[in-house]
Amino acid sequence: MAEEQQKLSFLQVLGSVMSSFLGVQKNATRERDFKRGRARDFILVGVLLTAVFIFAVWGVVQLVMHVAAPG
Repeated sequence: MAEEQQKLSFLQVLGSVMSSFLGVQKNATRERDFKRGRARDFILVGVLLTAVFIFAVWGVVQLVMHVAAPG
């Protein structure tokens, strides 16, 4: 199979989505993603990472509220 026809690995998709969360990505990586990636994979990983982020923030808030609670 030619390199352009191979699907992206989970780690490549994860790295691309994490880079997009930070707003930084190389042009070559972006082109690779558009040529070899599937939108479904990026959407699923994006939703998963968003959920992880929300639960992490919620957990930190709960921890701080518990520690800062009087009594």
